[in-house]
Amino acid sequence: MTMTAQAIADRLRATPTEPGVYIMRGEGGEVLYVGKASILRNRLRSYFGSPVNLAPKIRNLVGHIADFEYVVTETETEALILENTLIKRYKPQYNARLKDDKTYPYIKIDLAEEFPQVYFTRRVLQDGARYFGPFASAWSVRTTMDLLKKLFPYRSCTKPITGTDARPCLEYYIHRCAGPCIGAASKEEYRQIIGQVILFMEGKTERVVRDLRQKMAGAADNLHFERAALLRDQVRAIERVGESQKVEAQGEEDRDVVALAMSGAEAWVEVFFVRHCKLLG
Repeated sequence: MTMTAQAIADRLRATPTEPGVYIMRGEGGEVLYVGKASILRNRLRSYFGSPVNLAPKIRNLVGHIADFEYVVTETETEALILENTLIKRYKPQYNARLKDDKTYPYIKIDLAEEFPQVYFTRRVLQDGARYFGPFASAWSVRTTMDLLKKLFPYRSCTKPITGTDARPCLEYYIHRCAGPCIGAASKEEYRQIIGQVILFMEGKTERVVRDLRQKMAGAADNLHFERAALLRDQVRAIERVGESQKVEAQGEEDRDVVALAMSGAEAWVEVFFVRHCKLLG
C-alpha cells in the first residue's frame, strides 16, 4: 500500500458518517472494488482494522489497496443505485471475487404468463419479463407491493386460472382481486389491470387515471353503479399517491435534472429523475 497507517487514520477521521459509495483503487489507479455503506466511516474502518478479523478474500483485497475515495449520497437507496452503476462501468475484479449469493431485490412481472402475477425476486433474467428496481431492501419491495395491491386488483394466488372455480377467495370480496378464477374478469380485462400496474411503476399515473376515468364513465352509462364507485375509489387512491410525487415542470417530457454545489474541496451532486412530471428518484 502507498498510504501510511497515519495517512489512513487521518483519512478515516475525515470520512463522513453518512451513507454513500466507496471506491478502492490499486497502485495504477485501477478500480479494485466498489461498495456501498449506510455509514461510510464505519464501513471503511472495518477494512483497515486488525487483519485477524478479516476474511481471507478481504485481506487479499486490502493488501492491494493503494488509495480509496467515496461519494456521499442522501439515502441508502441512492447509494445502492450508484454502486450498481459504478460496478457496471468499472467491472472491478474484487466485486466478482467477493460476490456472494445475495443480490438486490426487484419486482418482476412476467407478461408471458396467461394471467401475470407481480413477484418479489432477487434474480434478473433475460427472459422477457419486466423488472423494476433495484430496491434498497426487501422491506422496500414489500412496501411497494403492498401499495400496488391496494391500488390494483391483480391476483396474488399461484393456482392455475380456469375461470370455472365455484367460489373466489376473500380478496375478491374485499375488491383486492378482479376474480379471474371465477370468470369475473376475462384474460383481456385482467391483462389491462397488469398494464396499469406497469404504467404506474413507470410513473405514468396520469395515463392510468385517464383510462380508469373512461371505464368509470362507461360503467355509469351502463348503470353499473357499484363498478363505477369502485373505479372512482381506485382513481382517488392513485391520485393521492401521485400528488406526493408531483413537481412543477414546463412541458410533459421526461427529464434527468442534475444539481451541483461546491464548497472548498467538497462537492455535492444530486440527480433527480422526473417522468411525466413525477419525481421518481
